[in-house]
Amino acid sequence: MKPHRALLAALWTLALSALCAAEDFVLTVIHTNDLHARIEPTARRDQSFGGYARQATVIRKLRNEHANSVLLNGGDTFQGTLYFNVYEGLADLAFMNYIGYDAMTLGNHEFDKGPAPLERFARLAKFPVLASNLDLSGEPELAKVIQRHTVLEVGGQKVGVIGLLTNDTQNISSPGGGVKFLDQVASVRSSIGELEMQGVNKIVLLTHIGYAEDVAIAKRIPELDVVVGGHSHTLLGEAVEGLQPPGGPYPTLVEGDGGHRTLVVQAGDWGRVVGLLHVTFDEAGRVKSWQGQPIVVDKDVPEDPVAAAMAQAFKKPIEAKANEVVGHTETGLPRDNGPQGENPMGNVIADAMLAATEKAGAVMATMNAGGVRAPIEAGPITYGHAITVQPFGNTLTLLDLSGAELKAVLEHGLANAPEYSGAFLHVSKNVRIEYDPKRPAGDRITKLTISGKAVEPAATYRICTNSFTAGGGDFHDVLKNAKGYRLDTGLLDLDALLDYLKANKPTNRTIEGRIVRVGG
Repeated sequence: MKPHRALLAALWTLALSALCAAEDFVLTVIHTNDLHARIEPTARRDQSFGGYARQATVIRKLRNEHANSVLLNGGDTFQGTLYFNVYEGLADLAFMNYIGYDAMTLGNHEFDKGPAPLERFARLAKFPVLASNLDLSGEPELAKVIQRHTVLEVGGQKVGVIGLLTNDTQNISSPGGGVKFLDQVASVRSSIGELEMQGVNKIVLLTHIGYAEDVAIAKRIPELDVVVGGHSHTLLGEAVEGLQPPGGPYPTLVEGDGGHRTLVVQAGDWGRVVGLLHVTFDEAGRVKSWQGQPIVVDKDVPEDPVAAAMAQAFKKPIEAKANEVVGHTETGLPRDNGPQGENPMGNVIADAMLAATEKAGAVMATMNAGGVRAPIEAGPITYGHAITVQPFGNTLTLLDLSGAELKAVLEHGLANAPEYSGAFLHVSKNVRIEYDPKRPAGDRITKLTISGKAVEPAATYRICTNSFTAGGGDFHDVLKNAKGYRLDTGLLDLDALLDYLKANKPTNRTIEGRIVRVGG
């Protein structure tokens, strides 16, 4: 009898183990972020990454292999190539609808052309577009199509997905006065409460706030199970030749009180990798185990034939325009900052702005570093190259500033020196700045001249900047609040650059010493 009982006990143990295993749930999270209208592959020398047709191949294969999967996007689908300037996100949306995204959070660039193009994009999307930290009562049409969170039914389980975008959007994009930004943590906690009332115990926060902020919010809100991020263009996991160095492990584990675990992931940018995370939840909805690694989307990935045909169709109307040669450079125009912050591409843009507005009285021009979106390599310069460098459609704005205000504006750009943020200002060829990074922020400039003459604090100077910084973008509050003469010329920054490239062939630049670090 004893052996028989022992056998029964062993069988009972196996049955219990199988029952417990059955109560576990494996969710596969497939994700992208910061696609930036990169419909075609991004090619550099002999390497090629991304492109929607390759992404479609990878993603559709993963979805076929993993029944309990969700496909998420971490924002900034808008802006970055000629495709956005022509289609305002609708070309990207066609691919996203075809591939079958389940949800997307807003990024700051979704507001670059104001609420109207975003409203059209979200209305036509076959998936929910999310942002929990927005008050859209001032934009009623947009409010109809943007959700705070959503519930996805996956394998008989409920998965809550909450959207969150950076509150800096109000300073680095153009959401307009009808869009108000709310406290991020309070907004996420409010959504969690509503989801829990619906019986949801698996929570994914889909963000566009940056990797470091993702980790920080995971520490503050331990109820989160997975944070799928964007905004900082961070590659996580193993190094990939030809891509940016990894910023941390994939996934990044954040452990909270009571042993709660939150997994943070991000997938670089431009669709050059697709994130893949398998998460095992216990019956209470807690993260039990995980595995995963981004999948590289390189030239060895075959193109999905339907997506490839779509790409060709979208390309035809813009191909002739994109290939139109407008200039030439023998040196190339890098956008990598030199040791002083200056770079040749930024210098050319500032010079183009000054050339376009000198007749209107401008004595200098400034260009924010964050708006210089791409370099130009040596050789012919096409319309497509120019619009990739200047994709935002800003207009040139004239402002009268006192010398003291002008210095304060330039000091703001140097506040993080010797690191250089998007607020750093490139200046036109007639300006010379010397600064000491060891001095306190706000008092680092030791010498400032325009056309060889020292800037006087009480004198008035008419400058040209773009409408983004003139409106306070990149936290340029001095420009925003300036009370002197102000005129939006209506001239597009892109048109100013095109005119300059056409008039200055070849357009050659090196680091010229317009901005010089001294004393440190």
